[in-house]
Amino acid sequence: MELRQLRYLVALAEELNFTRAAASEHIAQPALSQQIRRLEDELGLALVERTTRHVSLTDAGELLVVRARRVLAELESAQTELEALRGMYTGHVTIGAMHTMGPIDLSLVLARFHELHPDVGLTVRENSSEELAEMLRVDEIDLAFLSVTERVEAHGLGLYQLVSEELVVLLPPDHALAGRPQVRMAELSGEQFISFREGARLRELLLAAARDAHFEPRVTLESNESQRIRRLVSRGLGVAILPRSDAVGPGADVAMVTLVDPSLRRDITLAWREGRRHAPAARAFLELARETFANVENDSAIEKLYF
Repeated sequence: MELRQLRYLVALAEELNFTRAAASEHIAQPALSQQIRRLEDELGLALVERTTRHVSLTDAGELLVVRARRVLAELESAQTELEALRGMYTGHVTIGAMHTMGPIDLSLVLARFHELHPDVGLTVRENSSEELAEMLRVDEIDLAFLSVTERVEAHGLGLYQLVSEELVVLLPPDHALAGRPQVRMAELSGEQFISFREGARLRELLLAAARDAHFEPRVTLESNESQRIRRLVSRGLGVAILPRSDAVGPGADVAMVTLVDPSLRRDITLAWREGRRHAPAARAFLELARETFANVENDSAIEKLYF
């Protein structure tokens, strides 16, 4: 088993296309196919299912890809550490970010890091919190800004909470409940909801709160962009439950009402795979993120960002 074969297999897993995988590894497609075949022959197992129109991994292929990513990540970390010892602080950091980051300005820490370490490459991957947690577990990303769910917390991740903020109800300005200081979840049972897509932490919180109030919410519109959700609410197409930071900041005109019974909060947490030996660049980004957002820790701090 050769390292280049593992790299080719990982590339194929990411592209699910021999031609694109070969292009990403800068080799000819027949050469990549030949190396995958040799790896299968050596292992005595099929790793890839091939048809004229479709490429997919077998169970054995999926298992090996998980291990291969870790092996390649460790080798990259070792190489980066050796380069750092020679005074060549280079490398690459892949960061995961959930769809709505509220008061956490990711561009700020990216810019600060680039200024300090201009030779380090940066990549940002945007996904739901649970997708990001899984990407951390297989070393597809180095660290992530996510919101903790039971499934996220139950597995071996290191977690450092940056923010905990209140969720509020967003209503069209002329809504009958718009003048109220607070609204109970049960009072929204007849409403049409605009929400994040399934798998997002905010969608999970909405469903759980509605079921506790003994109704199933009617989600008629979905988006993973909080400002688009806010614009849809402003135009009277439904109501939404969003973080306070998405309601008090600049944007479309909506009425914000405190949610009670239950009150809800969401966190923004910095996460990494526990036990992973990060390269110096990833460790430096982790430390810088904690330092940068150390004081963004509660709802009053969030409001001060906008007023």
